[in-house]
Amino acid sequence: MHLVPADRADHRTIDGHRVCEAIAAIGEADHVRTWADRFSLLADPRRLALLIALDRTGPLAVSDLAVATGMNDPAASQALRLLRAAGVVAGEREGRVVRYRVVDQEVAALLKHCAADG
Repeated sequence: MHLVPADRADHRTIDGHRVCEAIAAIGEADHVRTWADRFSLLADPRRLALLIALDRTGPLAVSDLAVATGMNDPAASQALRLLRAAGVVAGEREGRVVRYRVVDQEVAALLKHCAADG
């Protein structure tokens, strides 16, 4: 059980080799935390709806996203601000209009599993 941290080395295990495999599979705590943060962004139905819309249609303005998702403009804007701060979406300005798109490719890959038909 060479992968078991010293603070857990005295704990009883049933399948020591599988414990080591599990520790290797989990990997670094920072990596797990990054994925947990991504999942927390996706856990909000309104943010998820925005992301699905952007993933399926491409760049959209805040007001268009608000109509598509049933949100009001300020709520959609606030959700997009959070997603932008997390690096999940980016906005591109065209005059007075900012169109948002999904830029986090790992989140985009997850969104492929959120199809409306199943």
